[in-house]
Amino acid sequence: MRFRPCIDLHDGKVKQIVGSSLGEDQAGLRTNFSSQLPPAYYAELYRRDNLVGGHVIMLGPGNQLAAAEALAAWPGGMQVGGGITEANAVAWLDQGASHVIVTSHVFHDGRLDWQRLRRLVQLVGKHRLVLDLSCRWRQDGYYVVTDRWQKFTDLRVSPETLEALAGFCDEFLVHAVDVEGKCMGIDTRLLELLAESIPVPTTYAGGVTSLLDLDRIRASGRGRIDVTVGSALDIFGGSGLRYQDVVAYHGR
Repeated sequence: MRFRPCIDLHDGKVKQIVGSSLGEDQAGLRTNFSSQLPPAYYAELYRRDNLVGGHVIMLGPGNQLAAAEALAAWPGGMQVGGGITEANAVAWLDQGASHVIVTSHVFHDGRLDWQRLRRLVQLVGKHRLVLDLSCRWRQDGYYVVTDRWQKFTDLRVSPETLEALAGFCDEFLVHAVDVEGKCMGIDTRLLELLAESIPVPTTYAGGVTSLLDLDRIRASGRGRIDVTVGSALDIFGGSGLRYQDVVAYHGR
């Protein structure tokens, strides 16, 4: 299990936001933290500690320059996501992203658009594509959500789904949206589901509050699932986890 760091961008600044509160307007937006430091500071920090494979996520418009700054601080060290399409994917790779992370673009009217997915793979290559399967629980299972995690799709996260999609990407990124940004504990049910059947490297995000949660992720995920931590980290204003402790945990 590896620690995959993050740089979440909103309105051009590094922030930690309760993801489920993101909407078309900002009326219900819940912000846990807004940094006075530039994105490059965090990228350089991760580069110093050799935390390869983290991600820069653009939460809405107005973040392109900030994302480019982070990628320039560590070329090839981080992935980028948020508004990635066929039109801009190659440009982001050219700016230094190791991978592009895609969700909404490969869905149409709540359904996975296999044609778009195939075109994207042809464009950037399977080895440089990460599929974001961030999901929420709904009646009988976890379903992928798109458009700032506000819209349910008909794609249920299952062993069959994961196996089918693994042929089109290098990794999965999975936010447990119901607990993401709330520091309320991890979603062990989702972790156990993923651990049973993930065919490619997978990073879990959501609800981590302490080092004990990292132990729980390692146990529930059978050591097969990587983790990212946001709001609980002291570098993002949190009190549950010291960044250096997580780096040391990663090193062990």
